[in-house]
Amino acid sequence: MATVVRVPVDREIDVVTARLRGSELAERLGFSASEVYAIAIAVSEVARNIVRYARRGEIVFSEIDGRGRKGLSIVARDDGPGIADLARAKSPGFSTGNSLGLGLNSAERQMDEFDMSSSLGQGTTVTMTKWRNGK
Repeated sequence: MATVVRVPVDREIDVVTARLRGSELAERLGFSASEVYAIAIAVSEVARNIVRYARRGEIVFSEIDGRGRKGLSIVARDDGPGIADLARAKSPGFSTGNSLGLGLNSAERQMDEFDMSSSLGQGTTVTMTKWRNGK
């Protein structure tokens, strides 16, 4: 049976908890140290965005099998204000808050697959996949 781990995110400490839970699951699934580190970076970025912009959300980690290999699916959901321009939001240096604007771009670079959807007034969902031993 595939492992699923849910982490509610609504405070700064939850960013740490999400990063830890994702890293622990990745280690159990046999990801290399560098892959675990990449997962931790991506999770930190999306969890921090939930706290900063949406105030409340959830990150769901799921063990997946595809094309004869193991992977980790990470889905970060919130019911915050949404993002008007997704392409711009992923651009390095763009921020609607008081930050460097590198978070989503950094998360995308760490993962093998990255998708984001958002509806104004209804929230944002970021879906990321990391395959064990690369793409």
